[in-house]
Amino acid sequence: MSTISAIIITKNEELNVRDCLESVKWVNEIIVVDSGSKDRTIDIAKGFTQKIFNRPWDGYGVAKNFALSQCTGEWILSLDADERVSQELQKEIIENIASVDTSVAAMSMPRRANFLGRWINHCGWYPGRITRVFRRSAGQFTEERVHERLEINGKAISLHSDLLHYTDPDLKHYFEKFNKYTSLAAEELIENKRGFSLVNLIVNPLWVFFRMYILRLGFLDGIPGMILCVLSANYVFTKYAKHWEYSMQMKGKQDE
Repeated sequence: MSTISAIIITKNEELNVRDCLESVKWVNEIIVVDSGSKDRTIDIAKGFTQKIFNRPWDGYGVAKNFALSQCTGEWILSLDADERVSQELQKEIIENIASVDTSVAAMSMPRRANFLGRWINHCGWYPGRITRVFRRSAGQFTEERVHERLEINGKAISLHSDLLHYTDPDLKHYFEKFNKYTSLAAEELIENKRGFSLVNLIVNPLWVFFRMYILRLGFLDGIPGMILCVLSANYVFTKYAKHWEYSMQMKGKQDE
């Protein structure tokens, strides 16, 4: 019978981690990789697994690949701490792992996000299909600073049940992540030697809002949908503004 390992990356996730771990307690083993939590994250995690690893933060992809190296299961279920496996998805994962042939390397599923207390059904966020179940021998994470990707060697099949994503319960939580993620994204642009473009700074945020709110029907998600579209455009603007700032700082150092 195939075994399943769940991997979860944490830092100061005491408000999320219990519900996340509760949703995967049916797997054969749980691997938690923590990067210096100062709250009760570790204590809560110990109620679900003894396989908890503390290591310095060196990026999402690196942390997830380390978690992979600690797994013994044939199949991997990768989750963020603010995600939950619904009972319907659990049932579908188990049934498919038991029945698929060896040509199947991964499984994707729709992800439904809860933003400011509302399920977002438009804005381009849903179904937001994402691959989170894969054979350990067939998957590896890229190691970008932010928005790492899972690379699969083989065929993926599509599941139908939702992975639940409790992304931002309030705006305070959103903006706590906002500054970190926009800085990481701008630093990645610098590392990849992407030159600053005024077009990106002006046009891209406007396009993001138009695409999400009009083309992807974000207006049907009410006020939370409108707020999400505006904030997403602002995220893009801030990323490129920081790109410009970092570029100027580097230029100043070179001119010294």
